[in-house]
Amino acid sequence: MKKRLLSIVVMGLILVPFLLTTASAKTLKIGSMSPLTGPYAADGNDIKNGVLCAIDVIMDEGGIPGYDKIELFPQDTACDPKQAVAAANKLINLEVAGVIGAYCSSSTIPGSATLDEEDIIMLTPASTHQDVTDRGLKYMFRMCGRDDAQAPAAVKFLKDALKTKTIFIVDDKTTYSQGLADGVEANCKKNGIKVLGHDHVNQGDKDFSAILTMAKRENADVLYMSLQNHATGSLMAIQAKRLGLKSQIVSQDAMYHPNFMKVAKKAAEGIYVTYGFTDRTTDAYKKYEKIFTAKYGEIGAYGTYAYDAAISLFKAIKAAKSTKPKKVKKQLMKLDFDGASKHVKFEKNGDSGSSYIAYKIVDGKYVPYWSPIDGYLK
Repeated sequence: MKKRLLSIVVMGLILVPFLLTTASAKTLKIGSMSPLTGPYAADGNDIKNGVLCAIDVIMDEGGIPGYDKIELFPQDTACDPKQAVAAANKLINLEVAGVIGAYCSSSTIPGSATLDEEDIIMLTPASTHQDVTDRGLKYMFRMCGRDDAQAPAAVKFLKDALKTKTIFIVDDKTTYSQGLADGVEANCKKNGIKVLGHDHVNQGDKDFSAILTMAKRENADVLYMSLQNHATGSLMAIQAKRLGLKSQIVSQDAMYHPNFMKVAKKAAEGIYVTYGFTDRTTDAYKKYEKIFTAKYGEIGAYGTYAYDAAISLFKAIKAAKSTKPKKVKKQLMKLDFDGASKHVKFEKNGDSGSSYIAYKIVDGKYVPYWSPIDGYLK
């Protein structure tokens, strides 16, 4: 913040100097929306921390001309649609230049509608349901992939790599998890994989003995586990192992988090998950990784996407020399750079795509295992 030292002169006497803040000192305000409390808090805080890392990087590079600092106003959505709308309204009142979030598609969809009414740009790092960008909102962007890209990639893995003949599917009835599970079921039927069952649990459930007993009885080649968060997934994996389930467990991007393995431990070993490919050898990733791990510890599933989403917003504002939505959107559509998570280039509808691959959990690590394009990875 720019300040200048002034002295008051009264009747020839110099009085005590004081500091006066100049009118040119400005703060660029941005918001984030994610679950900061409750069962999804680990992912939600990863998103917030990813944005904070981006602010550090941009400020270290000289900041954004016309602004002395960038301030983040993180809002807790708790993955609740009503709370997401309330969070969006609060950010509107704060007059933020853009929003990174949310996590759950069920929060992002209503929250983004509220923000779009006031022409505020939103970039989600985590919401994968196709309706997020398919509604045609003017200022909705997505850094992560889509369910209708992940589902066919997962089924191609099931068929080509695992030689799956039968599958039992379980989801927790959330917008994200059930939408993805429905996509997997539809793609299985198209590809000759017999669906022996598709059942549901509820958010917050901790005892999965009934549905796992059903899955064990069906004895499918694969149990496809589509759940909203890794806390639920780890419990289901532990209980499946205790029950002696022989089906191979395959899951999705919500299970791509170090806490899933920390809780599930040995029960997580050998589980496959699909998630967007990130090249961790690039300079962009290493720069981000160094900052994030030093400040916040292990990198979760969506911190990297949140970082790239915030970097994209800052690059666009800087290029536009303005925070006016139309000008910033125009610059967002021109972006073409190597981010920490992937190469960033937005499509007309606001999506940026994702190259889903299958990871295998081996010795407590997510090991790249198979790609729809390259096959088995070494």
